[in-house]
Amino acid sequence: MREIVLDTETTGFDPEQGDRIVEIGAVELYNHVPTGQTYHQYINPERSMPQEAFEVHGLGDDFLRDKPVFAKIADDFLTFVGDAKLVIHNAAFDMKFLNAELGWLNKRLLPWDQALDTLAIARKKFPGSPASLDALCRRFNIDNSSRTLHGALLDSEILAEVYLELIGGKQPDFGLSVAASSGATSAGGEAWRPTRRPTPLPSRVTEKEKAAHAAFVDKLGEGALWKRD
Repeated sequence: MREIVLDTETTGFDPEQGDRIVEIGAVELYNHVPTGQTYHQYINPERSMPQEAFEVHGLGDDFLRDKPVFAKIADDFLTFVGDAKLVIHNAAFDMKFLNAELGWLNKRLLPWDQALDTLAIARKKFPGSPASLDALCRRFNIDNSSRTLHGALLDSEILAEVYLELIGGKQPDFGLSVAASSGATSAGGEAWRPTRRPTPLPSRVTEKEKAAHAAFVDKLGEGALWKRD
């Protein structure tokens, strides 16, 4: 199962009032395990940055001026997302902005049922308790000390950890129900699968232990299990 943990930063709260997306960050999970594939893009909003928004994410006009506009990155973004479930904290906010940007370009919209709202999950699981991303980090003892400002990729990485805790831990089903031919894809569109370690782990058996085992097997005679081909 492929999931995309996603976050955006914007110029404000309402695309219908002229606010735009200025950053998208996303982390790919496969069967609840990070694959290492990410998507990250700063975007020129083609408008000035309000001071109150700048104080949240620190992305100003000078920094964003040479970044691509949304029209230039829309297709790459849609390709990365595909039909994966989108894991978003306060999904209504990000989905509203993403579909506004896509709609202005006459691109395909993201179905609302493609999104999974971790804010709603947290409120259901811990009724009456704070459910912000920072509050959930404190609850689950997740280090968010680097989050001095909001950043879409950093927040996606933190949210991925929070999400896995919300659904029961970092390996909620231990992958026992996963079919080998699931057909999940990475950002490049290829089927994702675990890879061999680049450097094999060293043996934890010492030479002394190997010699002791060999001597023990010799005492068992030629019929010993370990001597069979």
